[in-house]
Amino acid sequence: MGYVVLHLDKSPRNEAAMTDHIERKVMAPNVDPKRTYLNKELVPFPEGVANRTEAIKHRIQNAGLSRKVGKNQVQVIRLILSGSTEDMLRIQAEGKLDDWCRDSMDWLKKEYGEKNIVAATLHLDEDAPHVHASVVPIVQGERRQKKSNKVQEAPKKQYKKKNTNRPRLCADDVMTKEKLIHYQDSYAEAMAKYGLDRGIKGSEARHISTSEFYRNQKEESNNLQINIGVLLAQEEAKRNSIEQLRRQEQEAKQNYERVENLKQQKESELMESIGSLQEERQEVYEKVRDMYDRKDEAREKFLNMHEYTREKEQEVTAVEARLEQLKQNYEPYKAQEDINLLFEIFPQLNERLRIAQLCKSIGLAVDAVKRLFKGEVLTITGKLHSTEHGQVFNVQNSKLQLFKDRDNPNKLQLCINGKNIVDWFRERYEEFQKTIRIKPKQKQEIGNSKVFKVR
Repeated sequence: MGYVVLHLDKSPRNEAAMTDHIERKVMAPNVDPKRTYLNKELVPFPEGVANRTEAIKHRIQNAGLSRKVGKNQVQVIRLILSGSTEDMLRIQAEGKLDDWCRDSMDWLKKEYGEKNIVAATLHLDEDAPHVHASVVPIVQGERRQKKSNKVQEAPKKQYKKKNTNRPRLCADDVMTKEKLIHYQDSYAEAMAKYGLDRGIKGSEARHISTSEFYRNQKEESNNLQINIGVLLAQEEAKRNSIEQLRRQEQEAKQNYERVENLKQQKESELMESIGSLQEERQEVYEKVRDMYDRKDEAREKFLNMHEYTREKEQEVTAVEARLEQLKQNYEPYKAQEDINLLFEIFPQLNERLRIAQLCKSIGLAVDAVKRLFKGEVLTITGKLHSTEHGQVFNVQNSKLQLFKDRDNPNKLQLCINGKNIVDWFRERYEEFQKTIRIKPKQKQEIGNSKVFKVR
């Protein structure tokens, strides 16, 4: 079993340096910065308190002390709670570190009072997990009397006794020899369930300060550097000896390989001579056999060549006929693809084609259509045919012209006397129905009535 570690130390007045060390504002050489984020604060600070130093002052100011704190008076007791390195690492590996911290904090609260524990930090970035606790020694009760060998005399005058239960700042009451022994005993009892025993009573072992620890570390480092230099020199000498033996071994190995290679070379030459004769014999046999095989193969190919040629000619004829058929089937689609391509490249071509077909349906000649597309105004006299109503209408000196649609400039309108020809046909058809007094449409034979004059 390992041992508990409980170290108590009275602190000087300035706690800034120790606070920076505990809160890792200053990194010591034995601290692993990569694990500093694992450290935990076990005691929350009061509102408005930012660090350990301020927490110490806050406790003293709010303890209700009746006397002014002396300049050199001890204001805080530092405690380090831990155990043997191997045992603390074991406790951490078993997942019991949180329980260990909770039991350690319960012991601190029981021995020193919860309000007096102003800070406690768990460090996990050093060799072994440990807790730095800060206790402000606020006590109550009558002040301890110093031992004296003088015979006590009867007091000459009686004074009014002060309240013995008032709070006092007194580290001596907390750090008496009897209480220090009690702390070690009670803390060992609390840690027994983690496999930690009390240290040996009366042991002369002492805790060294942080500065002394770093100084010893530096001396040990210097000694290690000297020992390392000696070991490196010895290692270099051994390396040279090993290198020489390796060279000798390499030379012997090379000599052996040369003899072995010469032996294998002679054996190989003899086997090659024997094998060469056997190969020549086998080669002659294979050539004769190959000649007979080729003769049979050539005869078979000759017999099959005529049939093969005839089949291929039939396949070529069938392929040519299929290609011709595919070519004929593709021509209409190709023409339609060309027309669609023209419509995509020239979007207005489709609209002009629609107008040209409309002009053709009402009876205009090709020359008249061309003049309309050039922007000319045609004066027509004759008859116009409406495919929608199946009717022929007479016109006399009417003006026929193309206009762009107001709502869609990409659209064209064929107008007669300024009116869309579709609307014009509809009005004339309604007038015609009123004239003959019939409602149903009556188709009229057109014949040669599409002929009219254009000026």
